[in-house]
Parts: sequence; C-alpha cells; structure tokens
Amino acid sequence: MTAPNQAESLLRRPVMSLWGVGAERARLLERLRIHTVEDLLLHKPRRYEDRRRFLAIRELQPGQPACVRGIVVASGVKRWKKGARAMFECVLEDSTARLHCRWWQAFPWMEEYFAVGREFVVFGKLESLRPRIVDHPETELVEAGEENLVHLNRIAPIYPLTEGLPQRWLRGLIWRSVDQLMTGGSFPEWNALDERLRFARTEAASLPGRSNAVTMLHFPEEFEDIEIARRRLALDEFVDLQVHMQQRRKLFESRSKALPCGGDNNRLMKPFLQVLGFKLTASQANVLREIRHDLRGEHPMRRLLQGDVGSGKTAVAACSALMALECGFNVALMAPTEILAEQHHRNFSRWFESLGVRVELRTGSTRAALAHGSRSLEEVKPLLVIGTHALVSSGFEIQKLGLVIIDEQHKFGVAQREQLVRKGHYPHLLVMTATPIPRTLGLTLYGDLDVSTIDAAPPGRGKIKTFVRTTDTLPKVWSFIREKLAAGRQAYVVYPRVEENQGNEVKAVMKEFEVLKRQLAPYSVAMLHGRMKAAEKEGVMAEFRANRVHVLLATSLIEVGVDVPNATVMLIENAEQFGLAQLHQLRGRIGRGVHDSHCILVSAAGNIEARERLQVLEATRDGFQIAEADLKLRGPGELLGKDQSGVPAFRFGNLAQDLELISFAREIARGR
Repeated sequence: MTAPNQAESLLRRPVMSLWGVGAERARLLERLRIHTVEDLLLHKPRRYEDRRRFLAIRELQPGQPACVRGIVVASGVKRWKKGARAMFECVLEDSTARLHCRWWQAFPWMEEYFAVGREFVVFGKLESLRPRIVDHPETELVEAGEENLVHLNRIAPIYPLTEGLPQRWLRGLIWRSVDQLMTGGSFPEWNALDERLRFARTEAASLPGRSNAVTMLHFPEEFEDIEIARRRLALDEFVDLQVHMQQRRKLFESRSKALPCGGDNNRLMKPFLQVLGFKLTASQANVLREIRHDLRGEHPMRRLLQGDVGSGKTAVAACSALMALECGFNVALMAPTEILAEQHHRNFSRWFESLGVRVELRTGSTRAALAHGSRSLEEVKPLLVIGTHALVSSGFEIQKLGLVIIDEQHKFGVAQREQLVRKGHYPHLLVMTATPIPRTLGLTLYGDLDVSTIDAAPPGRGKIKTFVRTTDTLPKVWSFIREKLAAGRQAYVVYPRVEENQGNEVKAVMKEFEVLKRQLAPYSVAMLHGRMKAAEKEGVMAEFRANRVHVLLATSLIEVGVDVPNATVMLIENAEQFGLAQLHQLRGRIGRGVHDSHCILVSAAGNIEARERLQVLEATRDGFQIAEADLKLRGPGELLGKDQSGVPAFRFGNLAQDLELISFAREIARGR
C-alpha cells in the first residue's frame, strides 16, 4: 500500500512520471491542460458510448447518432477531376450490411490506417440509406490486448483530444492510472475532501467518496453513475470556491474598520423624502433598513442590491447616499454609460439642490472641464460625484470617501470595482443591478456580498404587454405605432447594429434611419448610437424627453438609464440577436408612466428554438425567471458579458442546474 505522503505526492507529480508517457505525449497532454497526475484523473469525458451492444449497420437510421462495429472491406482516395479536392472513403462491413465512411479531405496516412481487414468502432450520423453513408465519423481501431477490458463491452468514455493524441491511447492511460492509483493508494488531499461530508445533510449521504467518484466518472458501470460522479466532483469545486470567498471576506473584515456612515437623525433624508414625489414601497423600506444596519456596522458594507427594471433602486441609492452625506462623508456613484451618468446627475441635482448637497458629473467628456474648474472637488461638502469609467482613472481623487455606489455592476469588471473602492480608505460599497442574477451565479460570483432584493414595483404604473411577431407582420406593426404616436405617445425602435454588414440581413440603425423617417412621417424621428459624441447624444435625449422627438431609433445603448414615462411602445427588430436578459432590460425602458405599454419583438429567424426563446419574454415579466432561462440557454460567460471577470471555470459544476449543490457547499464552507 502506498504511504500517505507518497500518495499525496503522486497527485502532484508531472504526468510524464506515468508509464508510457514520454516527452512528446506529455507535450500533447499539456495542450489539454493536463500537467499533473491529478489533472489526468480529473480530465472529464465529453461523452460516452455504450459499447456493451453495438447497433447492426442495417439498424442505422438517418440523422440519429449511433455506434457500430465493422471490418474494412475497401478503402481509397476518390478524385472527380484533376486538381479537384480529394475525398477518402472506406467501406465497413458487418454481418448485416455495409457502411461507407467518407472524409472530404484525404491525408497520406489514411490508406495505411484504414487497411482492408482491420476492425473499427465507428460513431456518427447516417446521411443516407442507399448507400449507407456517414461523413466525418469518429473512428477507433480495435486491437488485441486490453480491448475487452477497457475499450469494448463497457460504457466507454470519449475524451476531448488534441491533434496527434489517439483516443485509445488516452483511454488506456487513464484506465491504468485509475486502476493503479485508485486501488493502491490513500490520498490525504482527497480524504480531506471526503471528510467535509461527514457532518453533511441527508442528501450528501448517497454521494460516493472522491476516489470512487473518479472511477465512476471514467468507467461507469451504468449511465446513472456518470451524474452521481459529476455531482460529487462538482460539490468539491463549489466548496473550494465558497471556502475561498469566505476566507477573503474574513481577511477583509480583519483588516478594515467601518466608517460611521449610518446617518444623522435623517437630517437630509426627511426633507428629501418629502420632495421625492412618491412614497417608498415596503420592499424599498426593508432594503434601506438592511443598508442602514450595514452603514452602522463594525465592518465596511459589501452589499448587492438587485431589483427588476423600474423597481426603484435609484431612490434607494439616493437615500443610502444621504446617510453617508449626513455624517460628513463624500459619495461616488459610477454608471456604465454617459447617458445613464447624465440622467443620474439630472435626477440627483434636482433632488439634492434644496438640501445643500453639491452634485458633480465626471465623465470622459466632462473630465477636462472639472480639472480646470475654479474649485476642486473637495472644497464644498457634502459632495456626491457621479461618473462613468472616468472615476477609476488615476487623475481622479476624492477625499473622505464614505460610500461607493456602482450602478448596473454587471457592465463593469471586478477589477474596476476594486479600483474605485481603493480611492478611499475602505469605504462602504453598494453595487446595484437591474439584470436579475440567477441564484447559482449570485452564490458563486457574489458569495462575499450580502444580497438585498427589491421585489415590488412602485404603484401607479401601466401594464407592459409583449408580443413576438414575424417580419411579414411589420406593416401592421407600423400602423399600430402610428396610432400610438397620434394619441400623443412616443416610441423606441431598436436595431442590433450601428452599420450594416455586407451580405448580412441584420438591420442597422444608420441604414434604416431614412427609411424610418419616411415610414413614420410626419412624426419626428431621431437617431442614437454609441459612435455619436456625448453632446450629440445628450441633445437627442433632451429633445426626446421634451417630446419634440417622437420616435427614437437606437441600438442597445438605451438598455440602461433612459427614463421617459411618455414612451410606451418599443419595437425591437432582429430580436433573436439579443440575449433574453438584454431584451428584458430594453423592455424596461417602457412602462415607466401611467399608460399601458407595448413591446414588440420582431424576429427574422426561421428556427423554432429562436422563437421559443423569445416567447419566454412574451410569457413573463419576472426578471428572475428570464435570467434563469438565459443562463440555461447561453451560459454564464455570455450572460454576464466580456467585461465581467470572476466567473470560475468549473470542470464539473453546472451553474444552470446546480443551485442545490452550491447552497449545500455554502453551508459546508460555513461549518468549517
């Protein structure tokens, strides 16, 4: 039996220490991120083939992936004319029929490899029945030796590969490694992972130990074993992540002492609420109590505020800022776009003007003006600075920073968030999002943050109705929009792109602008997109807010920060080009006034999946349901966007389906 210290070192040994792995094969394994023995043992199969019973070639059906076994009876290269692209074909035969395997690129080694008389396992989809043809199938040579034990008569793992690395060789290597290491060693590192489950709840009792899970992952006896193994290995990943986040939170709290920002007897809050114009909902009030508790706490607040579009997060942010301002601290609010920053500046200036609070705007366009102004940002107190990415630039400094608020946080990277926080000495942090975060993502990305949710919209707003339509209904859609414009309402028309791509049917703002003006004449149409200068964008928005522009033609630039209560119609063309969460955000630009609103999603996509995806929005306005659906359809990387760093790369965890495991992992981590 391997001694514990030897076993521990085995997992960390380079994979080249294993029998049969030379320098060249080790280099190929590195392409698969396999550096150590443990990496090899955790190399997850991409699928499995049931080789306990092969289909007969005669049983193959067109379009259905299947696995067969046969002997090569003919093979060779086919060319139709001189210089034409070559095709390689081999013909396999079993006792029932023949199968033609074709590759539309012939390599020199293929004729020797697919020699007549050799036996192969073939996996692929049948293209036709007469003759039976499979294009570009996966093939594996049947050889004497360990075939019956490892490669045949079992559920066989099919691994991700790289060029030059045979499937049979890798499966054999993993078989030998699992057989030798799993049965012959004790692994202190893995035993420690098993120890976590000793005090666990009932649902963990059925999970195998880590060594058994690895064996079941690679060489399952039944297909049910695969999911059991995945769940156990995913749980270990989630526990590691949760332990790391809780350690990071504890380290942060041990190093930092909270600034006293809990307010001064509502000195500024009371007059603000009187001029606000509406009463806070019970949900908003509950969230404010949580925030005030944090601002008075021993450690700096780290809180995520999530609420659906139009739920009233801005009012909560204003109240939170006033608590810090009452205590003599300054506040910074960062927004992802100049349009949203400028809207916040207008609203907060109007709200705070009578309170004696100075509100400054700092964006890429305003930075120079502020830098050369007659007064520095620190001369007048209290102070609220609102800006974009300019706030994290090296040229921006703010004294006595007590609270940082980040709006639409999913538009920023984690590093940018930390840059702004470092402008002060451990200020409180409130990050907000109107894109509801699936609970799995919330627990993994923001496990070190406390979460508050506004789950009720302010009263007195009209209903939003959503419709999915095809392009042939556009004449009726335009007629409906003209009716609403005649009634005094305004509309948004959204296209995916600024300019047209040649040969692409996706509509673009600049090309459609003149068409739209003719379509909706005599009503005024204006254009808004990200390539316009800040002053141009602000000019267009001012005209739209004043109802001198009736229709705003835009890209997804308007998905955050545009608040015009009189705009009650939104038409989104090529809606299949957007994610569900982004469409939900765009839809949130309407329904902000007393009138009923209409969101029309027009799709040119012919496939059923695209229409079914859009119909999720037709069926519900619940942002959390939409976010869960978006996660399942697009995955976390696409859902959060390129700027959002921090999404863990799980081998076995699945953020779209493992909420129970993630919650369980959090409990285990807290119990350590």
